[in-house]
Amino acid sequence: MESGEARKQLLDLPWEDILLPHILSYLPLRQLLSLQRVSKAFHSLIQLYVTNMRCFDSSQVGPHIPKATFCSLLKDNEVLQQLAVQNCSDWLTDKELLPVVGQNHHLQQIELNGCVQLSRHALVAISLSCPNLHHLSLAHCEWVDSLSLRSLADHCKELESLDLTACRQLKDDAICYLAQRCNKLKSLSLAVNANVGDTAVEEIAKACPELEHLDLTGCLRVKNNSIRTLAEYCPKLRALKVKHCHDIVESSLSILRSRGVELDVEPPLQRALVLLQDVVGFAPFINLQI
Repeated sequence: MESGEARKQLLDLPWEDILLPHILSYLPLRQLLSLQRVSKAFHSLIQLYVTNMRCFDSSQVGPHIPKATFCSLLKDNEVLQQLAVQNCSDWLTDKELLPVVGQNHHLQQIELNGCVQLSRHALVAISLSCPNLHHLSLAHCEWVDSLSLRSLADHCKELESLDLTACRQLKDDAICYLAQRCNKLKSLSLAVNANVGDTAVEEIAKACPELEHLDLTGCLRVKNNSIRTLAEYCPKLRALKVKHCHDIVESSLSILRSRGVELDVEPPLQRALVLLQDVVGFAPFINLQI
């Protein structure tokens, strides 16, 4: 620098035009939170950043984000488009989540995997506040019931991806209602739900022509007829998981296989061993690696 000219500092750059979009947006959130302890000016800068960030992923903060940190970070943010809070699953309740959802009406993607302390009110709040929701993951959220799912189906017609893995309260009627109203679905998981059967799968096939990925792993009531219906009504299907659906035979999968659909199913020998166990009531004593 020329003598007499003031030395430029990082914080002298325009915050909203330069620092936020072109510098801070490339730094991990965990580092930004550390940076705010440098000075009052840096604290103000980071607060401005978190107030305007479009994506919040709790895993970027660390393996265990404190409740107070979560609430402080998001209390003034009204522009979120993506929210992932798996790392908050141990303590996250409706009290912490509902204010965030209620003030962020532009959310398009929400991941609540394993957040077992939430209630059905969380899903109702999401459905009422987030009409543009495209992706929602509720895996292992057993509090999801038919009434809250119906609210989601009534208000979130733009849904393209929904993960209901191990949402064991749900039965065929709730899934049918969802399929009839969310016919833009491209990816759906109903895995690990013994209550889901052919009625739900056939309705999904007929109502959701854009379907590309369907996970029916462990859906023991799903049988051959619904798989054939999928083959008939879902020309865009690319992947189907039917592992542990023991009543599905190869002939019902043959059309999908011939179309190049990726199938996740037990190898024939493994399936035979499982059926043998079911019939005779004991586990084969030979550990086969298949």
